Amino acid sequence: MTATLTGPAGRMQIARGLISLRERCGLTQTQVAERAGVSKATVSRYEMWQDRARIRWATVKAIADACEASASECEALVRVARTQTDGWWVGNSAVPEWMDPLVSFEHEAEYEHLCANTVIPGLLQTREYALAIHQAREVRSPNDVIEQMVDARIQRQGILRREPPLHVWAVLDEAVIRRTVGNSGVMAQQLDHLYEMAQSPTIEIQILPFKAGAHAAGAGDFVILGRNDERNPLNSMAVVYIEMRRRGLYLDEAEDVSGYKLTFDYLRSQAADTSASLRLLTKVRQELSHD
Repeated sequence: MTATLTGPAGRMQIARGLISLRERCGLTQTQVAERAGVSKATVSRYEMWQDRARIRWATVKAIADACEASASECEALVRVARTQTDGWWVGNSAVPEWMDPLVSFEHEAEYEHLCANTVIPGLLQTREYALAIHQAREVRSPNDVIEQMVDARIQRQGILRREPPLHVWAVLDEAVIRRTVGNSGVMAQQLDHLYEMAQSPTIEIQILPFKAGAHAAGAGDFVILGRNDERNPLNSMAVVYIEMRRRGLYLDEAEDVSGYKLTFDYLRSQAADTSASLRLLTKVRQELSHD
């Protein structure tokens, strides 16, 4: 039976999945342990993402099976447990919402750092902007499916209203605020929304102007989520999310996370400060009114 050294972000994903499965079928940890042929302490440990001990993917599968997981649910959990050394891919529509890593990590994170080169990040989008983005990307999907995608994105924004609040720091390429998505009306509403969001004490928005030239994130968009707990380091975590068309790549190896954190630090230093960024945002918004 193979054991893997899973990072804290992967452990969090596995723990959230196992807890959700157990609660869904109404079982106690003792009952799950009896069904899976393991001890109650093992079930408890696998539901604690702070535990740094090696995990066994076969044990993950046994616990998931004991909780009557579907084949796709079980496969998703096992895949996270088995493939941590190189990050892990997620992009299976059959996997339920509670197995969406981004939702899991945002639930536990204290901060979210966003780098966007193409479109405004999902957390900061208006519904109309999000709809236009999905219509452009999902050209062959029926309208009801697109509406479900938009609903999920808007629902995810509820994390911004939680207590304690999630601190968001976004660095947006100037192209993001100048590219007209939908139409000028949709874009004007989106820029107004972005300006309003920037007034929150927990949301920082910086624009990376064209005149900055080549920059540290030329390779694409990424998100860093994390939490720092100096008193109890086991409660600390950090993960990088790289979004692609149909799936996302998650990295939580220390070297990968450190590299992306350094990139984000460079981006913040290259971008206009928050006051100058709001002035640029206002300028672009005014230009839209004159079109």
